[in-house]
Amino acid sequence: MSLEPEEQDEVAMKRIALGNTGLEVTRVGFGGIPIQRLGMDEAVSVLGAALERGVDFIDTARGYTDSEVKIGRAIAGFPGRVVLATKSFARTRDAMLRDIETSLGNLGVDRIDLYQCHNISSGEQLETALGPGGALEALTEAREQGMVGHIGLTGHKPWITAEAISRFPFETIQVPFNLLETGAAEELLPLAREKGLGTIGMKPIAGGAVRSVLLNLRFILSSGIDVVIPGMDDVMEVEENLSVLDDLRPLSDDELAVLEEEKAELGEGFCRRCEYCMPCPQGLNIAFLHLIGAYYFRYGLKEWALGRLQGLEKKYGDCIACGECVSRCPYDLDTPSIFADLGRRMAEDRG
Repeated sequence: MSLEPEEQDEVAMKRIALGNTGLEVTRVGFGGIPIQRLGMDEAVSVLGAALERGVDFIDTARGYTDSEVKIGRAIAGFPGRVVLATKSFARTRDAMLRDIETSLGNLGVDRIDLYQCHNISSGEQLETALGPGGALEALTEAREQGMVGHIGLTGHKPWITAEAISRFPFETIQVPFNLLETGAAEELLPLAREKGLGTIGMKPIAGGAVRSVLLNLRFILSSGIDVVIPGMDDVMEVEENLSVLDDLRPLSDDELAVLEEEKAELGEGFCRRCEYCMPCPQGLNIAFLHLIGAYYFRYGLKEWALGRLQGLEKKYGDCIACGECVSRCPYDLDTPSIFADLGRRMAEDRG
């Protein structure tokens, strides 16, 4: 059921111009990773809840299995204006053109507002994308033909992203930003602002690891990021994340201290559940196994964690340390070593 106009006013969604793109969007958008885990009807329901509450910026990717298809189904039944962003790992012109066509079909639209080069993470990838026959040729052509409105870039390494925006007129950047990852704030965000680029904060809840969700979102939105895109796979998450828009004050010293304490507790060696490591050649559910370990040791929910672990066909000991997941992880997480340690510590803890 759609909200009445007066109810929409009460929600008071905060909006912002996305750099110089001419797009105006809600400051909390919708990240399309988690809906991969939902069935079609459930995904459409969660997306519908966000759309009805005013969210009008949705981010997904060709690499997110059926996320584009689910989003396409959801927006088809929604009469409001939605700003769509998607992205591709393609680095060459031909591969990027194919992916753009696929995205258009999956989303059921004639034009995608923002199409992004997905996770440029090395100088070599950047050279390929920018060079003759590279992905930026395809994106420029697609923009000229009206298939794409604007061209953006996503990346986990601020220095690579900074080099990229100094060499090509990208219109937006999408970077990790949360209480644990603030590297972009020092040089990259000021450079983007100087060039008139829109800024999109991904991984705002660090893959679900952050407990102080609203404090963290307030911190991000007062740090120079235009839009945050938390992934949401539950209507309650939609409600919680959007409630930050009722209070966007900068954090007090006491509130910052809460985040600092949580940051120290989490450290750096944890999974953000982006699932770029998947699929595992041995069939391990890598992100879920990381989550089970976190619930067992970090949060003390041992029975819950053991129950979920027992229900899995492949467990920590089935990892053969092939290294495929390490090569794909944007955070260079040594998952084989972590899994070996988790399996050992659980066995010791259980006697």
